[in-house]
Amino acid sequence: MKHKLCISIDIGLVRKIEEFLEDGRFRNKSHIIEYAVNKLLKGEE
Repeated sequence: MKHKLCISIDIGLVRKIEEFLEDGRFRNKSHIIEYAVNKLLKGEE
């Protein structure tokens, strides 16, 4: 089950996220953020 979340991030990061979307590697912005958070949390273990 997914939970909606509202965040505020720097416009430079938004532009980078949009570049990833153009590459077609991710489905949408949520997919990119979820992937990045998972990578961060796995690195913390």
